[in-house]
Amino acid sequence: MSYFLSEQDPVLAAARGLAAAHPDIVDVSEEPLYLLATDPSPYRMVALVSGGGGGHDPLHTGLLGRGGIDAVCPGQIYASPHNRQILAASRSALRAGGVLHIVKNYTGDVINFGIAAERLRADGVPVETVLVDDDVATDGTCAGRRGTAATVVVEKLLGAAADRG
Repeated sequence: MSYFLSEQDPVLAAARGLAAAHPDIVDVSEEPLYLLATDPSPYRMVALVSGGGGGHDPLHTGLLGRGGIDAVCPGQIYASPHNRQILAASRSALRAGGVLHIVKNYTGDVINFGIAAERLRADGVPVETVLVDDDVATDGTCAGRRGTAATVVVEKLLGAAADRG
C-alpha cells in the first residue's frame, strides 16, 4: 500500500493527493480531516468554511484558496462531515470578523454545521451561516432542496467578496 492510495480511506487519499499536487494552495489536517488554504487573501475579514460528502468532491476542494474558500471539510463518501471537523477547520481559518459557514441544505450538513456554529459561539467566535437550498431536481415535496447546484456560485461570489474585505 502506498502513502497516497490508502485502501481504507479514499477521501483521505484524495486530500493527500491534492495537497501534494498543490502545496502552495492546500494544507491537510488529517485528524480531524479538513483542508486549509495555505495563502489566503490578507484582506479577508471573515473566514469562509464549507464542506460536504466526499462523493461530491471536488465540489468544495476545487474552490479552496484565494477567491474561494478558506477551509473545506470533506465527509466520508456521500456522508456529511462531522461537527468536530467543521469546528477544527473553522478555528484554523478564523479571521478577526469571525467565520461564515456555507452549507448545502442536506440534513446531515445542516445539523453538523449547526452544532459546530453553536460550539464556536459558546467560545465567543462570531459565526454566521448561508444555507444554499436551490435545486431544480426536486419539487420541494421530498426531503427538500439540496442546494448542490448554486453552492459553487455562492462560494465563488462570497470568496471574491471576502478577498475584497
